[in-house]
Amino acid sequence: MVNSPSADAPVWSIVGPLFAHFAVLSLMAIGGGVVMVAPDMQRFVVDAQHWITAEQFSAAYAIAQAAPGPNLLFVTLVGWQVAGWAGAAAATVAILAPPTALTIAMVRVSTNRAPGPLARAVGKGLAPISVGLVFATGWILFNGGSADWRAAGLALLAAFVVLRTKVNPVWMIAAGAAAGVVGLV
Repeated sequence: MVNSPSADAPVWSIVGPLFAHFAVLSLMAIGGGVVMVAPDMQRFVVDAQHWITAEQFSAAYAIAQAAPGPNLLFVTLVGWQVAGWAGAAAATVAILAPPTALTIAMVRVSTNRAPGPLARAVGKGLAPISVGLVFATGWILFNGGSADWRAAGLALLAAFVVLRTKVNPVWMIAAGAAAGVVGLV
């Protein structure tokens, strides 16, 4: 059951925790924003707070990925589903402002300095973490979607085609959309 914000509850009682959680997550985006935030955001807004369903979260993610622009647009859609325009604004600012401020600060500090051994070691150590986060994101989105075996089969077939051929992934997205339109999944 989804705990929709009631008309009696002040929107800030939802927007505040949403903003705080997303702001903390934004500072941990080590594999790119999408691979880092999707698993924990899904856990927070779906499993812990019950503000939206897993299907709504997956749909927001899919819509944002299909739209042109930054991959992180799904954060705005999740915020909007949780708390309307205030949630959309809070989620967007929370996910963009902290890393922007940190980046500006780090650029100012590291200008004209070569990376030391610690910086190189950290860079090498983050690569496997990023790969693991990509798989975690895929797993959460796969589980949040349809439980239909045909959808699972289509997803596996698309992954196989993308990994084994030089077919542009956009064609797999189009094929999946066509399968949905004609009612196959």
